[in-house]
Amino acid sequence: MPFRVDERASEFAEIDRFDGGAGWIAHPDEEMQRASHALELDGDVWVIDPVDAPGIDDVLAGLGEVRGVVVALDRHKRDAAVVADRHGVPVYLPAFFEGVSEELEAPVVRFGDELADTGIKARTVVDSRFWQEVALYDPERGTLVVPESVGTADYFLAGGERLGVHPMRRALPPRNALGDLAPDRVLVGHGAGVLTDATAALEEALARSRTRAPLVYAKAGWKLLPF
Repeated sequence: MPFRVDERASEFAEIDRFDGGAGWIAHPDEEMQRASHALELDGDVWVIDPVDAPGIDDVLAGLGEVRGVVVALDRHKRDAAVVADRHGVPVYLPAFFEGVSEELEAPVVRFGDELADTGIKARTVVDSRFWQEVALYDPERGTLVVPESVGTADYFLAGGERLGVHPMRRALPPRNALGDLAPDRVLVGHGAGVLTDATAALEEALARSRTRAPLVYAKAGWKLLPF
């Protein structure tokens, strides 16, 4: 049976475990590899773009107490309201997001350049009618979360990349938003994160985005052939 995005997950695979956070992929076999994350800061847990599954609360409880759920890409509403309501916390949205809060059945809190009082910086990656995205960067702990513009799922990657720019952004990679950062780890919304030599992986992804674009598009084309 083909997978439906709105289908309830029955299992998950944990990814990106590090001191101060963890991630998971519900529906581990799906091609989109939708990844969710939780960051721990002084005992508070911030859940980012979650896809819910049985057992997720055990992962969160191992980190601390959930303080909020963040939607970092307008299309990543996912199960944010479900997780927020279950923990009695709001959903946090970037101030410039439009057309998202109306679709969330949970209290909403807006944030600007910083996520609440966490020290986590919010970088606007895309602000358009069709795509609204922020990256979350914790400079103290070296964690960067990019929900969509870069990823590690197979359809993001070409030419031996460990981290690739989204196919729709290959011509205009997010250098202005991400190019000056030096993260220790990059967590992404599609695929497992990059936990070693992350700055080098990010620099390479941004620098070679355009030149490797034909490889990405060719790989996508092969998947459409009827054999």
